[in-house]
Amino acid sequence: MEKLEFECYTLSPLDGRYGFVKDELKEYFSEYALVKYRVFVEIQWLKFLIENVECSVLNQFDEKDMDKVESITKDFNYEAFKQIKEIEQTTRHDVKAVEYYIDGKLRECGLDFLQSFVHIGCTSEDINNTSYALMIRDGLKNVWLKKAHELADTIDELAEKYKAIPMLAHTHGQPATPTTIGKEFKVYSYRMHESLRNVESIQIKAKFNGATGNYSAIETPFPNINWPEMNKKFVEEYLHLAFNPLTTQIESHDYTCHILDGVRHFNNVLVDLDVDMWLYISMEYFKQIPVKGEVGSSTMPHKVNPIRFENSEANVDMSNSICMSLSNKLPKSRMQRDLSDSSSQRNLGLAFGYSLQAMNETMNGLAKCVINEEKLANDLNEKWEVLAEPIQTMLRKYGIADAYDQLKALTRGKNISKEAIMEFAHSLDVLSDEDRQTLLDMTPASYIGEACKLVDIDVK
Repeated sequence: MEKLEFECYTLSPLDGRYGFVKDELKEYFSEYALVKYRVFVEIQWLKFLIENVECSVLNQFDEKDMDKVESITKDFNYEAFKQIKEIEQTTRHDVKAVEYYIDGKLRECGLDFLQSFVHIGCTSEDINNTSYALMIRDGLKNVWLKKAHELADTIDELAEKYKAIPMLAHTHGQPATPTTIGKEFKVYSYRMHESLRNVESIQIKAKFNGATGNYSAIETPFPNINWPEMNKKFVEEYLHLAFNPLTTQIESHDYTCHILDGVRHFNNVLVDLDVDMWLYISMEYFKQIPVKGEVGSSTMPHKVNPIRFENSEANVDMSNSICMSLSNKLPKSRMQRDLSDSSSQRNLGLAFGYSLQAMNETMNGLAKCVINEEKLANDLNEKWEVLAEPIQTMLRKYGIADAYDQLKALTRGKNISKEAIMEFAHSLDVLSDEDRQTLLDMTPASYIGEACKLVDIDVK
C-alpha cells in the first residue's frame, strides 16, 4: 500500500498526517514494541533463574548456551511478532502467546528442559508492568525528553540572541514596564528545564511478585529462598528499574501518573509560549518568513498565518486530555485488579506522540519568526507613560508620600508625550541633580532593569 493510500484510511493523525511522529515512537509504544519488551522480560527472568537458583533442572544448563537463550530477544523481528500474534489467535491471551512462542524457540535450540521455567511463578501483570516500565523509560529517554531538551535549548539560544532587544511588556493586556525579548524567552527556557528535571527525577517502578503480590506461586516450589529480595535484585539488576515492594496483582501505576502529570505540565508551559508568540505576531513584534509556494489564506493573499503555534496548541490539548484521562484512571483498581487499566495503557503512546508533535510545530514556528525591530521601537516610543513607575519610585526615596498619586494623576488612562514626562521630571526640585538626571536620561527602551543580566543565568 502506497503511503498516501495508507494515510487516507488512518483514524489518528499520528499514524497518517503526522506519521513521522509515529516513526519516532513506534519502537517504544506500538503493539510490536509491547510484544518485543514482553519477550525481553520473559527471557531476562529465565536468565535470572538460571544464574541465581539452584535446582536439578536448571543445573543441566550449560553456560555456553546462554547466547542461544538471549538470541530469542536479540533476533526478535516482525516474523517473530507475527508468530506470536498467530498463537494469540488460539490462546486469546497475549502474554500466554509469548510464553508459548519462547517454548517453541527453546525447542529449536535443543533446550526443551528449560520450558517449564518460562514464566514460572509469574502472573501476566509481572510481564506487562515491567514491559510498560521499559517502554516508558526508553521512550522518554530516547525520544520525548530528547526533543523537549532540544526545544528548551533552542529557546535558551533565542534568549541569548535577543537578550538586549527592548520590548514593551504587557500585563493584563495593557502596556507595562518594558522588558527584553531575550529575557522573556529565558523565562520559558527556565520553566521548561525545571519541568524536565521534575520528570527526570521520577523513579520508573516495577513489581514482580505474582498473582496478588505475595510471591505465593514461586515460594511453593522454592520455600527456602527470600523471594522479595531475589525479585528486587531481578528488577534492579536485570531490568534496571526501581523495585515496587508492595502491590496487589498490578503495579500501582503511581509513577506513570507522576510522569503523565509532568508531561502535562511541560505541555502547559509550551502552550503558554505558543499563545504568547501568537499574540506577539498579531502585534507585529515578530514577522513570519514567507515560504515559497505556501498559502496563508484561501481568499486573502497577503496573509502569513501563525499556524505552527496554533497547531502546537491543538496537539497540546490532545496530549493533555489523554494524560489527564490516564492519570485519573490508572491508579484505580477493583480490589486486587481489573483489566480496565490494561486497555487504558495502550494509549500511552498517544500522550507522548501528540506532545512530540506539538514541540515539532513550535520549533517550526520559531524558525519562521524574525524580530520586527522597527515596530518594537515605535511602540516603546509611543508609551512614555510607562516611566511613571520609575519616577514615582524615585520620589518615594525622598519620602514623598503621595508619589504614586501624583503620577497616577499625570498618566493614568492617557498617552503621555516624551515632552510631558521630561517636563515633569525636570520640575522635581526635591531630587538631587544626579537622580533627576537619571530620570531625564531614561527612555522606555532603556528602562529594562536587569533584563539583560537575567538572560545569563544558567538554567540547565
